[in-house]
Order: sequence, then C-alpha cells, then structure tokens
Amino acid sequence: MSNNLRVVENATCTFCGCVCDDMILTVDDTEKRIVKAKNACVLGRAWFAEHTIEDAPAAMISGKPASVDDAVAEAARILVEARFPIIYGLSDTTCEAQRQAVAITDMVRGNIDTTTSVCHGPSGLAFQGIGESTMTLGEVKNRADLVVYWGGNPAESHPRHFTRYTVTPKGMFMPNGKKDRTVVLVDVRRTPSAPVANIFVQLKPGKDFELLWALRARVKGREIKADIEEITGVSLAVIDDLVQRMKTCRYGVLFFGMGLTMTRGRHFNSGALLALATDLNEFTHFVAKPVRGHGNVTGADNVVSWQTGYPFGVNFSRGYPRFNPGEFTTVDTLSRGDADAAMIIASDPASNFPKAAIAHLRRIPVITLDTKPTLTSSLARVAFRTSTYGINTGGTVYRMDDVPITLRKAFDSPFPDDETILRALKEKVQELLRSRMPRGAKSAFELPLSA
Repeated sequence: MSNNLRVVENATCTFCGCVCDDMILTVDDTEKRIVKAKNACVLGRAWFAEHTIEDAPAAMISGKPASVDDAVAEAARILVEARFPIIYGLSDTTCEAQRQAVAITDMVRGNIDTTTSVCHGPSGLAFQGIGESTMTLGEVKNRADLVVYWGGNPAESHPRHFTRYTVTPKGMFMPNGKKDRTVVLVDVRRTPSAPVANIFVQLKPGKDFELLWALRARVKGREIKADIEEITGVSLAVIDDLVQRMKTCRYGVLFFGMGLTMTRGRHFNSGALLALATDLNEFTHFVAKPVRGHGNVTGADNVVSWQTGYPFGVNFSRGYPRFNPGEFTTVDTLSRGDADAAMIIASDPASNFPKAAIAHLRRIPVITLDTKPTLTSSLARVAFRTSTYGINTGGTVYRMDDVPITLRKAFDSPFPDDETILRALKEKVQELLRSRMPRGAKSAFELPLSA
C-alpha cells in the first residue's frame, strides 16, 4: 500500500438510518479523501466518495468571509434580539451537537424542531397515544421469521437493510437466512423492493388505515364484509392469509415508512399499525419500527426528548417546554410568518419547504451550519462551514432502532465541527443575556420579553 494511503476499520456510514458500523475505509492522506469504502452500499460509497475538502472560508457574514469568532458573535446577537427564534434540522449531526442546540433554544426562549416533523412526525404522535412494541435490528436478524414492510422501499432508500438485518443474513435462530423467512411488502405500487418479497400486497392509495383496521378485526376474530376489496384493493382471502401468517409466526416485525406516515391518515395510520402489533402479541411475539431516513434523525428525537420531554416541535417562549405539532413545527412557524430569526443546522429547508415558508425564510435573518453550500446557506446572514460527522468528526449517533453508535473519524478537516460552533455560540448567548439582565436578577428568564 502506498505511504499516503491509510485504512480505517470499523468506521460508520452516517448517510442513512441503518448507520452501518462495519465500514473499512481507505483514506488518501495527501488528497484528504476516501478512495475506497469496503462493505458500503451504493449510497454509502457515494457518500464517502463525494466528500472532499474544499478551499472555502469557515464562516461568512452577509456573503463575505469572516472569522469564526465574528460569525459566532453575530449569530448570538441575532438569536438574542429575536422575539421568536427557531432552530431546525439536527438530523445530520452528532448527539453532542444536538444537545448544545437544545440548550441555546432554552436560553433564548426559542423554538426547536427536527426534520422528524416533515417525515415520521405522525409516528411520534402515535407512539404517545398507542405505545410501541420494539426491538433492535440484531433481534430481527437473529429471530424474525416474518418480516412485513409497509409503505417503504428499502431497496432504494436503505439498501443494506435487506442484506444486513432482515432478509438474507443468517442469524442465531435463522441459520438458512432468507429460506427461513417470509417477507411481505405492502405498498400502493410495485417498487424495486417488490422482487425481494415472497408476498406483495398492493392496496389502493390512501387506504392504509382501512386495511390495517381490517387486519386488526380479523386478528380479533371479527367478521368483515366482502366489499373490503372494493374499499382497499385487497381481497378478503389475502387479508386472511396474511393474518394467519402473522398469528402463527414465531417472531414477526412490521417495518413502516413514509408511504404510511405521510399519506392520508397520518398519525392514525401509524397508530393503527402499532395497535396491530399489540393485538398480535396475544398470539405470538410481534414488534414494529419506523424505517428512519437521515443518519441521526433518531438521535435528534432522543436528545430533544430527554432534554425537553418531547421529540420535536418544542417551544420555550414561556420559559418551559411546550409541544404542539402544527403550531411549533417549522413549516408552520415559517408559513404563518411567526419566526423572526432562524438557525438551520445540517438541513436545507429552502430546497424542499412549501413556497410560503421559503418566502418568509428569505425575509428574516438566517444562520446556517452545513458541510457544503446549499440553497439555505445562500440566503443566510451568517453561514458556518463545518466538518462532516462520521468522516471528520467523532461523537455519537443513534441507529434507527435507538441503538447508540460511536463514530470513528477517517481524517481531519480544516473546518470546525457543529458541536464546537454551537458550544461557542451558547457561551456568547450566555454572555449577551447576562449583560442585559436587570440588576439583582439571578436568571436570564427574569428578562422582560421585549429584552
């Protein structure tokens, strides 16, 4: 091996929620890039290969290069002077950085939200109302003989989900791999994931709740009318066959994606699926889990939850956390014009939010932390260029099954990491708040709301 090449074993890919931690990376220390990523899927290989160190300023103010210290000071001023600052993103950074973001939001009486609010937010609501029979992906690999995917397309979104955890791998009690399992795919159309399934169930768009409720009824031994096929597109015979397989399997799992959570029914769909898993536990062992997208979106939910009591869409304007999706979620605070400042961390809402939300984002001062230029950073008053978690930065992330994974960096970056920037920003915010405190006050929360 050339002297400038170095191998990093047991590295972690943070592209998607699988957070595969068996990467073997070959790093070119001269060119500061990863030239080979053994064990990575097609998405992971692109993630590692496309990451290069560019010659760019670490911070910019109003489109002009600035020192990191000056940018931190300007960002702190913006957040402290705002009456309704919002912090959004957090799904592609470490748990350590996420924790700092929550602390800053608390100090400035702001609003914190993660990308969960535009993907699996309905699942978060359903968890609170129904509960969750859960597991780790290792359990699925070793024990599951019936795997059901509902409203997802892992072949394109999470390629190694099949090969590492659920379909082909041999497990402790699944010695023959796929031959020991039955895989069911429920979706409104055939996707590239369909060939993997033993059974493909095609339902009518927007009829997930009705089909789930029919399955629950049959699990409980209730009669349902034959016109269920006209309603859902799935015949009674197919429903009964699936119910029988679910009730007689040794270990069943329901994986669900945004095809379930972000269609007609939203949290009622997720709740019906979670309730189905609960019903099935009267007959066998059944679990359910959402298939999460971003590398640390699960970590964002965990960190915001243990710091505030709620997973996303949390508001501190009254000095304590309040949770109300639809009021405190970022699409809504921007679309209504409520927010008067925004800090966007590892996300690009200007590329995918509704038109009204993007229009308002252009009218207010924006702070961004990202590893590359984005549409959002192009309209930012203050833009920080940061290093990439899992490649240039260590720390902790959560796999989609809530298992924490420690990151091992491959090579250094000239740019600071998110946690470093946010810690400095927190200290500057504290300094500004202290300078504005009335004489005799013991806490920044004793500031008048107009301060």
